Amino acid sequence: MSTVGEALISLLERHGVDTVFGIPGVHTVELYRGLAGSKIRHVTPRHEQGAGFMADGYARASGRPGVAFVITGPGLTNALTAMAQARADSIPMLVISGVNASKTLGKGLGYLHELPDQRGLAAKVALSSTRVEDAAGLQPAIDRAFAQFRTGRPGPVHVEIPLDVMGRPAVPLKPIETAEPPLPDHAAVVAAARLLAQAARPTILAGGGGRHAEAQLVAMAGRLDAPVVLTVNARGLLHGHPLAVPASPSLKPVRSLIDSADLVLAVGTEFGPTDYDMYADGGFSLPANLVRVDIDAEQLDRHPADVKVEADSAAGLEAILTALSDRARPSGTSNGGDRAEKCRRAARAELARLGPGLPAQLEAVEAIRDALPGALIVGDSTQPVYAGNLYYDHDRPGGWFNAATGYGALGYGPPAAIGAALARPDLPVVCLAGDGGFQFTLPEIAEAVESSAGVVFVIWNNRGYREIEVSMRDAGVEPVGVSPAPPDFKKIAAAYRLPYARVTNAADLASALRAASPLPAMIEYFVP
Repeated sequence: MSTVGEALISLLERHGVDTVFGIPGVHTVELYRGLAGSKIRHVTPRHEQGAGFMADGYARASGRPGVAFVITGPGLTNALTAMAQARADSIPMLVISGVNASKTLGKGLGYLHELPDQRGLAAKVALSSTRVEDAAGLQPAIDRAFAQFRTGRPGPVHVEIPLDVMGRPAVPLKPIETAEPPLPDHAAVVAAARLLAQAARPTILAGGGGRHAEAQLVAMAGRLDAPVVLTVNARGLLHGHPLAVPASPSLKPVRSLIDSADLVLAVGTEFGPTDYDMYADGGFSLPANLVRVDIDAEQLDRHPADVKVEADSAAGLEAILTALSDRARPSGTSNGGDRAEKCRRAARAELARLGPGLPAQLEAVEAIRDALPGALIVGDSTQPVYAGNLYYDHDRPGGWFNAATGYGALGYGPPAAIGAALARPDLPVVCLAGDGGFQFTLPEIAEAVESSAGVVFVIWNNRGYREIEVSMRDAGVEPVGVSPAPPDFKKIAAAYRLPYARVTNAADLASALRAASPLPAMIEYFVP
């Protein structure tokens, strides 16, 4: 008879899991009992935070939940930062941990890896945290986790299994019932269509929730003749489209475009300050006439709107388009293409006014895109990523993502890029990280080598935390602690057996990217 640990592996296979990221320990040995004989690949990061970030990158690149195995106590607490990033960006992540034996929990007896309340700690970050109390509780916990990913706003889910439960005989597994997201309310759809049909100067705001709804967004933009403003996690949608505005709503020209609209359709966006008010100047105000489409009822309740459609972005837009099909557009509407083009020109020009280095940083990002068409560019919090978040038109939906918005965890880029490369070996993957942030998770490149992950690590070496230094100077604070000495990256590359190149401009970066072989490889962009 199989054990609970073996049944767990079978359940994960049934739910389509093909990769788990984890570091085995004495408190997860029984979870690994069935792994070697399964079809699931195990990837070993060098730190549990790396496991979480790899699972995050895997999920974004594949569209399927990323799965991490971590030990009791420090394994889980190490992964909490990655879980928080996934929570902020609505990324499906299943974290499965051990926990001490049932009879010891909450008693403070000093057992190895003991926490006062591990499940309570995880529940503060995860969408939910469930303890498997006995063998019969395993399948409901795992099935419920995957149902959460499919039916609501995704995020991290935690399941813990006590040491005394992992090795118990499993109960027979039942067939899996597929859960589907709720259909949009008909009355809300009709109300949204009525308002949109009457709008003369509509504008669409697309957030990360619209990543998988490009066809519907293109159709809606064309139907309304409306510019589409893309937040960071929506970049890559509508690439090169005349109605696309791949620029931050924190920029004044984009805010002017939104303010001039007589109706705004917001799709899968939470109006978070890191997208809409990154300079904390309070200059963004919620549109007066607003229709929202979002899968999360709680999110819809956080801001007032004329009409709220609770639905997956693709399904919600499809329903509204159907309701719009027999409605005529008002006469005398403004040209959406002209409004979008004017906004694009002004937004790009705004970069030079915001900082003299921003155009060169954006040039480096565009050099990556043009050298490796269709690549996934996975960013850390570093200057060229900030520049791209302000204005950048990527060429693949979901192909530009980073940790410089939302939770903003440094060190995200390298492990997330590895996870993305393992999920999509058919695509080029570039990790764009600064010399400071890269050192947060530098050891993870060992796993890139071990897994033959197709990643090019591009390190923006300005010898410190320059973005923070600028912020301190702007605030009149004498910079302290912003110049940690970087390592010799050429020697780091040699230590990990990575091909290495050093460049100082965007043209040479493009050449080095095209020549990088074999992968993984490292390119140091040395900023004069």
